[in-house]
This record gives sequence, structure tokens and C-alpha cells, in this order.
Amino acid sequence: MNRSRIVVRTAAALAAACIATVLPAHRAVAAWEPSKPVELIVPAGTGGGADQMARLIQGIVSKHALMAQPLVVINKSGGAGGEAFLDVKSSAGNPHKIVITLSNLFTTPLATGIPFNWRDLTPVGMLALDEFVLWVNAESTYQSAADYIAAVKAGDDKAFKMAGTGSKQEDQIITVAVEKVTGKKLTYVPYKGGGEVATQLVGKHVDSTVNNPIEAVAHWRGGKLRPLCVFDGQRMPYTAKMTETQAWADIPTCREAGVDVEYLMLRGIFTVPGAAPDVVAFYQGLLEKVRATPEWAEFMEKGAFNQSAMTGADFSAWLEKAEVNHQQLMRDAGFLAK
Repeated sequence: MNRSRIVVRTAAALAAACIATVLPAHRAVAAWEPSKPVELIVPAGTGGGADQMARLIQGIVSKHALMAQPLVVINKSGGAGGEAFLDVKSSAGNPHKIVITLSNLFTTPLATGIPFNWRDLTPVGMLALDEFVLWVNAESTYQSAADYIAAVKAGDDKAFKMAGTGSKQEDQIITVAVEKVTGKKLTYVPYKGGGEVATQLVGKHVDSTVNNPIEAVAHWRGGKLRPLCVFDGQRMPYTAKMTETQAWADIPTCREAGVDVEYLMLRGIFTVPGAAPDVVAFYQGLLEKVRATPEWAEFMEKGAFNQSAMTGADFSAWLEKAEVNHQQLMRDAGFLAK
């Protein structure tokens, strides 16, 4: 059996640093805060993991009055998210704009050659890391990842259709790794967002997906989809039943089925280039308040997130390592722009 291993992860979950500045009483210096609505840019389509997380943050900020100004979610999925990144990059001097990032922060410039690097923006913080699960339609004959892999090996090249979000991004990186394990080519079918990817599998237009948990959980609970394995080195820790018989923790790792592939995806926040320290501090404090709410805790469990969180030098160091990892992954998959 050919074996391929992908690892993009942190060694352990880190608590986000508390950065709220406490000023002495005799100093009447007001910290920065937004003076107009803040745009939260999503570099992906609607219904996917990034979009769902952005809209949750928007709802929490509004419900708990965490900010005097409204937070407005704007999707810019063009160019595999490149449209969003270039928009924020060109908005230096406008602190009323932030972007929620996934790993297309690395893959999009590598695949397209657009003039963008994560260092062009100002890192605010990591909110969490997102898992990937191998899903099939609940009516399929595959009861385990081993069943699925055996069927792919026994079939013809490109006989199996794997749906994913975008091209030459996270979903297709994992698909290439599965191809290396099976020795067979899959037909990769790209869609604009994870919500559409899940819908295509429900409709049996494709044979499998590698959706994030939050993108497919509703269909799993509705009896339409079946999770086969999680692309992580350990099982997810959430033990509450999501269906009548299964919790996230019951889903085996893909490695347990002989598919030695791991991949975790960034869910982070950045703001515009050259943002002042007090602007960064405001958004870090805002996100810390968001993460402390019961709605966030419920979302983390529902979506089986790896709750790693970090800011400052720790986050920048993680980004540097992830960038190097993605350069290697994209090179190995033949996805680098020529």
C-alpha cells in the first residue's frame, strides 16, 4: 500500500492571549474603537465553514453588544479567495476591515501567482483549527474508510468523483493524498463553497467529499450523509451524540483505516496592512469576548473544531511554519503556479 502523510497542525492548543489594556485612572486616553461599520470579508462562498463562522461572529457581536458599530459580512470568493485578499491588502489605512482566513491564505497565491502573501496583512489571531472528514452518501455501501479505499483501488482511474471547495486548495490537496494511498486517480469536482459540496453529495452527484464537520453536520444528523474517517492524528474529543448512535468522537481517524493522511485548516482573523497596535488590540479583545460566549462553545462542539487559539508572536510563528508546509504540499501535488 502506498502511504502519504500530510501534517499541518500545532503541537497543542494554546489559549489566546488576553490583550485588553488597563489604563491608569489619571490617563484619560481613549483606546481605538471603530467609528463606522466594520467589514468582515470572507474569501469563500456562502454556506461553507468560513462563511458560517463569520456569520456566527456577526451574530454574537450583535446579540451581546460587543461593539458599538455593526459588523457586516461580505463574501468575496473570486479567484479562490484572491479577490478578498487583494481587497484587504489594498485597504491600508482603513482599520474598519478584517478578513477571516482559511488555508487559501497560503494555497491561493501559490496556485495562482497573485501578488499576495500573508505578511501583506496584519495578523490578529487564530480562532481555531478545522478538521476534515471523508464523507459519503448514507445510502452508499461504504460503511468504513477501508470499504471506500478498497472500492477505489478496485475501480478504474477517475471512476470515483470527489467534490471539494475550489481548485488547488485544501480539499484537492487531500484528494491528491488519497490518490497516492489508493494508486488511482479520482475525478475532482470543484464547487464554490462547502455548503454546495455537501448538497452535491446528498444528491448523489458525486461519490465522496472531504468537507469540514460544520459543512456537513446538518446532513449527517438528517441521515443523508455518513462520515467514514477524520484526517487527523487523533479522534475528535466531542462525545455528545450528534445522531442517535454517533458522536464526533466515534468517527475513527483515517490512519486507523490505513489512510495515513492528516490535514488541519486555519480559521484566523487578519486586518489591513500596517494596522496600529491599538487597532489590533481592539480586534483581539473583541474576539476574546466572542470566544467566551456560550454560542461560540456550542458552535465549536457542533463543528468539532480543534480549539487551538493564539495571537502575537506565537501566531506569526505558526503562520511561518504553515506557509513552508503548504509550499511543500503544493509542490508535491503539482499545484504551484508556473
